[in-house]
Amino acid sequence: MNLSLIDPFVLAQDYPDTLSEKLRSGHATCLRFNRKGDYLASGRADGTVVIFDIETNGVARKLKGHIRQIQSLSWSGDGRYLLSSSQDWKCILWDLKDGSRVRTVRFEAPVYIAELHPYNHLLFVASLFEDQPVLVDISSPKPIKRIIPSAPFRAPPSKDEEVSPAVAAKQAAQDAKHSTCVTIFTALGNHIIAGTSKGWINIIETQTCTTIHSTKLCTGVIVLLRLASNGRDLLVNSSDRVIRTILIPDLSQLGIDLEQSNIKLQVEHKFQDVVNRLSWNHVTFSSTGEFVTASTFMNPDIYVWERSHGSLVKILEGPREELGVVEWHPSRPLVVACGLESGCIYTWSIVTPQKWSALAPDFGEVEENVEYIEREDEFDMHPAEEIHQRRLDQEDEEPDVLTIEPQKNDPDEEIQSFRMPVLLDISDSESEEDIVAVGPGTMRRRSPGAGRDRLNTNGDGEKDGRNGTARGAKSRRR
Repeated sequence: MNLSLIDPFVLAQDYPDTLSEKLRSGHATCLRFNRKGDYLASGRADGTVVIFDIETNGVARKLKGHIRQIQSLSWSGDGRYLLSSSQDWKCILWDLKDGSRVRTVRFEAPVYIAELHPYNHLLFVASLFEDQPVLVDISSPKPIKRIIPSAPFRAPPSKDEEVSPAVAAKQAAQDAKHSTCVTIFTALGNHIIAGTSKGWINIIETQTCTTIHSTKLCTGVIVLLRLASNGRDLLVNSSDRVIRTILIPDLSQLGIDLEQSNIKLQVEHKFQDVVNRLSWNHVTFSSTGEFVTASTFMNPDIYVWERSHGSLVKILEGPREELGVVEWHPSRPLVVACGLESGCIYTWSIVTPQKWSALAPDFGEVEENVEYIEREDEFDMHPAEEIHQRRLDQEDEEPDVLTIEPQKNDPDEEIQSFRMPVLLDISDSESEEDIVAVGPGTMRRRSPGAGRDRLNTNGDGEKDGRNGTARGAKSRRR
């Protein structure tokens, strides 16, 4: 939409307010925007990864390699590679240039979540079910897995202090009960932030895989960790029904101005529903980090809090089903979430009436019909030969639908270093559930009663007598 058609006062709004659209291609279970925000990756329950084009809401590519539900998705910094983890105990790194598999890594346990390194797409960290998390290097055909500790960091005793064997055995028994549920990289990728089942936050060096700091955050299980775009704000969702925002120090200065003993994780805000005691399915930061968004357990609403005051600013009313994963667009006030029952992807945005007076300086909006004065040369007649020649000239021009021109004056050149090729095959570019071919070059949306007709036929392909009359269903042609 042209920004000049929008009221400038509405552009100042930083969060969406209206359920605007619904996307559907299979049963979506997880979502993830790429860094630039022009594509949305959706993992389905059947193991297929679908990539939507945000501008057209169409399916840009489908990736088929898993056989079970997709658990997590992670984009590379340039948007060319996508890492998917599934309940089939595998992680696949996809090359979106041609949709091929770069690497396939199989684990000995189901994968909770897998996250790519921010600058090295051949390095990722994975959290496993009832097993130690691993740092996986897939630069070679045979992956190299390095175990990451789940036990919290304990400072070594001083020379004057002596730890008895009984105390040491007790601490070892307690450390053995810790299991890592979620792991993410820091902004630069030099450290890994891990959340455990006992409510601890561990900071681990990527190069050595050693824990350098641990903080007891809560008594519940840490379910999800998300970093803001600035890399200094951490969002934590835990099973104690409290969402926390944590300010983390600049770990890149570790060893220069910051020592391990000086690392402190400061809790900024705690967001919770004190009255209804709601649990939170999924949480995320806004594009600027000023807002926190969460989907609720057994509730169709999405909560939006403002971090500056820690207050609730909006409750986005959703469809009549519980929502799972919720994601915020990297640069626009747009929120997407997937329904747990239907698997549809719902979109919340700012819907504003267009201001058509901005089209031209002499264009004016009127409340009622007014008398129009014709200009002198407004309806001049042109020769038929000239009009025919113009049409022929336009037919000679071949439109280029494959070349995507890069945006000018883009400050981040790394983001636009890769653009996904355009696919014209209907099986790859559209959803086979909603679009059917009715002729050469003609597509239409599947009729709502198409599935029922197949169910109401006998073995010979003839309709049953009770349902012999088919209901007429109008279909919109694309």
